[in-house]
Amino acid sequence: MEVGVLDIQGDVSEHTSILEDIGVRVKRIRRVADLETISGIVIPGGESTVIGSIMLQRGISKSILERNIPVMGTCAGLILISKSVEGKPGALPLLDISIKRNGYGSQRESFETDLTIKGVGKFRGVFIRAPKIIRVKSGEVLSSYDGEAVMVSGGKHLGLTFHPEIYGDPRIHKLFLDGL
Repeated sequence: MEVGVLDIQGDVSEHTSILEDIGVRVKRIRRVADLETISGIVIPGGESTVIGSIMLQRGISKSILERNIPVMGTCAGLILISKSVEGKPGALPLLDISIKRNGYGSQRESFETDLTIKGVGKFRGVFIRAPKIIRVKSGEVLSSYDGEAVMVSGGKHLGLTFHPEIYGDPRIHKLFLDGL
């Protein structure tokens, strides 16, 4: 199996290292041709507007949709795969959820907390200018924080408001891979 990590912005190396450490071949995705052999793709955090714009310009988002490639989106990656972002259509509408950018506050309000995740157990969540899931229309909520969904699965897609790669814990990546 080969899994892609979108290599535009964010913790590309951290996601790549986790996947390689658990024995997965990883391909850094920068253009449409890079999608040819992958079974799934991780879209890291960063600035969602920039990432989405570059994905659109390069035809990556269209190709992901056409090929029905499973996506794990973290933070900005989740914003990109949400159907609704502050009332506007998402760039890669794969999860039927509504998102608010920076829903937990600015950089200064970033925080860490212990989460309980279905199929994973206790996990340290790192929220950096994290989006907030406002509504889950369909899909399964796998984890919540303060009564709000922070991790949702929809078919083979997985979305997280937090960064699972920070501490190198591979369990969420394994959960994504198990669904491929």
